Formats: sequence, C-alpha cells, structure tokens
Amino acid sequence: MPPTPYILAGDIGGTKASLATLRVVGRELVFVRSQRYPSAGYAGLNAILREYLAEDERPILAACFGVPGVVKDGRGKPTNLSWGVDAEEISEEFEIPHVSLLNDLAANAYGLSHLKPTDFAIIQKGTPDATGNRSVVSPGTGLGEAGIFWDGQRYHVWACEGGHTDFAPRNELEIALLEHLLKQFGHVSIERVASGMGIENIYKFLRDTGRGKELPAVAAAMKTTDSNRVISHHAEFGTCPMCVQTLEMFSACLGAEAGNMALKTMSLGGVFLGGGLPAKLLRHLQGVGFLHAFNDKGRMSSLTEKIPVVVVMNDNTAVIGAGYYALDGSSASTEVDV
Repeated sequence: MPPTPYILAGDIGGTKASLATLRVVGRELVFVRSQRYPSAGYAGLNAILREYLAEDERPILAACFGVPGVVKDGRGKPTNLSWGVDAEEISEEFEIPHVSLLNDLAANAYGLSHLKPTDFAIIQKGTPDATGNRSVVSPGTGLGEAGIFWDGQRYHVWACEGGHTDFAPRNELEIALLEHLLKQFGHVSIERVASGMGIENIYKFLRDTGRGKELPAVAAAMKTTDSNRVISHHAEFGTCPMCVQTLEMFSACLGAEAGNMALKTMSLGGVFLGGGLPAKLLRHLQGVGFLHAFNDKGRMSSLTEKIPVVVVMNDNTAVIGAGYYALDGSSASTEVDV
C-alpha cells in the first residue's frame, strides 16, 4: 500500500507565518499538524520550513504558500518583510515534487468555498442567495484585496494590489488625516489607514493634532504591549475616548474601501472581510460606522445596500486555500467550485 500523501500549506504574513500539514482523504484535506512562527524572526521561509519539517517526516505530495505582495514566475516578495520566497528553491531543498506560490489574498479567496456557514459573521445580510462576483478585503499587518469572478458556472480568483491604491478621504476629519500622513509618507495608500498600521496611524494623528487626549495609562501600556492591542482593549471597554474614536475612524475608512471594492468589481455575490483584524474587531464593524461608509455611495447606495457583507472568522482560511490549490499540483488553475 502506498504511503498516505500529505500537503504542506502556508500563509506567510508580515507578522506571522502559519504552516500546516494536511492529510489527503479523497479530494478532501484534514489538518494533521499546524504551527505559527514570527515571520521577521527568521532569515527567510526556507529557514522556517527547516525548523517545521525537522519534526515531521511525512511524505509531502505538494506544497503551496500564500505570500503578501506580487507573485510572478514562482517568486514572491512579501510586502512587509525583508526576504523573498522562491518556489523552485523550496522544491529542491526539501524534495517536494510540486511547490507553488499564491498571493495571500488569492489563497484566502480560494479557501472561502471550503468553509462552513459557522465560519462567517454577518455585517449586512444583503439580497438572499445573492450570486455574482465576490471580493475579499483583508486588513491585517497591511491591507490585501482580491476579486472572485463569477462566469455563470464557476468562480475564478484573481489577485491585485488594491491596498496600495490612494486613500480617498470623505470628510474634513479624513482630509486632515490625509494631510497629516502626507507629511510622513509622501504617498498615502489606503493601507496606511485601513489596516493594522492604519489603527496606529489614526491614533497618532488624533494625539499629535490635538483632536484627542492621550491618557497616561494608555501611553504607559503602549511601551510594553502592542499598540493596536492596547487601543482595541481600551476601545472595547470604553476607558479611553481617543481609542474609541480611533476605531470609529478605522471602521469608517475600512467600510468606505470595502464599498469601493464592491463597486469596482460589481461584487453582487458578497464582500468578505478577512485578515486578522475584522474577527477581533467584529463588534465595532457591526456598528453603524462601517455600514454607513460602505453604503454611502451616492447614486449607487441602493446597489451596495443589497450586497452581503460578512466577516471571515476562520483564521486558517488562507492555509486551507493554499492547501487545496496545492492538491491540484503545480499547474493548478485558480478555478473554484462552489
């Protein structure tokens, strides 16, 4: 009897790299083992894989890794990391027959069809049984976006770098935020506002321009704890007005961008909010600010109000997507059966 084949899948983010070994059961994949590593703490993905595979001698049939940034010819350069990823080098070093790379948002999009209904939290119900194009907007360390084209029978995933398009302020406060960030960055992408880095940028804008008052307890906590975690905690319990305002601005900016993506891609089949932040900030996104910004589209508001919007609660979605992509082998197509 031949040995049971296994798939190696990964979601390589700017903050963490998630790896998993998946057992092939017919056309289904079952998690066998998974591990997370601090991405910036390693010299490259190969170094992470050496550590991971040193404890695992299962026969790997194929591997696929979702990488933030542009992926071309089997190579990718994660946007917020100093090192690149090369599929051929991984294949040779670890003797894996088929190794492929995907943009991380394409991996997320590819994984959606393998999730359960309980893996989603509703922000806007939209039209029941909506069909048509879909899109994924994922704020994490940065902001990733991808589209899913519906041809009438199948979904086709395509990646993009929409997070690096221009931030479009919608009111006087957001215009002031843009002017503040222009002095720091020159070009201000939507990623500078609607992502993990965006939360900190908004907080500092409110503090440094006198639009909010920093509490000593918050400032002290930020010296030893991740700033976003501190802001989220104080906003959750209402113990810092400026933290509350920060997440209100963040939610509105993210809502506006998700609505922009919906219109640009005619995502009548739904907008999916992935990445690490939406699940953690679910209560804030289910508030008034996000949906108001999402649907505040002038003559197109009646259209966006019909679009389902959900938060993807399963943080293994990109790993799952990469795994199923790898299952098809190195020449896999990005067609998705849903």
